[in-house]
Amino acid sequence: MIEIDRVSHGFGRSPVLRDVSLRIPKGGITALIGPNGAGKSTLLSLMARLIPLQAGRIAFDGLDVSRTPSNELALKLAVLRQDTAIATRLTVRDLVTFGRYPRSGGRPGPEDHAAVGRALAEFDLGSLAGRFLDELSGGQRQRAFVAMTFAQAADYLLLDEPLNSLDLTYARALMHRLRSLADDHGRTVVVVLHDINYAAAWADRIVALREGAVVAEGTPAEVIRPDHLRSIYGVRISVIRHGDAPLALHHLADPG
Repeated sequence: MIEIDRVSHGFGRSPVLRDVSLRIPKGGITALIGPNGAGKSTLLSLMARLIPLQAGRIAFDGLDVSRTPSNELALKLAVLRQDTAIATRLTVRDLVTFGRYPRSGGRPGPEDHAAVGRALAEFDLGSLAGRFLDELSGGQRQRAFVAMTFAQAADYLLLDEPLNSLDLTYARALMHRLRSLADDHGRTVVVVLHDINYAAAWADRIVALREGAVVAEGTPAEVIRPDHLRSIYGVRISVIRHGDAPLALHHLADPG
């Protein structure tokens, strides 16, 4: 379980998160949604210890992120940031092997090589293993980065807007793979998403933020409702059913 207790954060005099408390159960996919500036990426960065906590507490299975040694925390959670800037002359295999660093200490052995092979196979990257990152399409590159987090074999995966710059085909394929990580490999995935319909279709739980506060949380059916969406985004959004999932329809001509 991820425990978030009374977390507040700001940059200078500008508050970004305001007294956020959450319990995210282990397993499945939890999507963080909300408008720009809602605090989604800041909250994920605090969970990942990419920025230090200013107030409150965050723990993974009882491990306090502020007090747990980095090498121990890296065995518990893997992180994919928005800015995945890395040397483009790395091969896909090299990149995925980086995911084993918390376990191999930079000296991969047979177990690590086997884990890398499984990650390449899981994400259909075997034929691309020797390719350099700058030779890949955006979707292939993003798949390689997620494979790197998979190879880390951490219980929790934190991903910040992994669908950025992906077309519909690649975005759907990536969400399908995240669903597989949760269902077939028992990973807990927390993902920041801008597209609420991807959250509705693929997530088990949704946490909606606005102006640094949690304004709704629950299953997609509980959160993706016209009243909640209006309070989250400030515009009129209709909701219909598409199969088992709610589908949000934004009224583009309606100023709100």
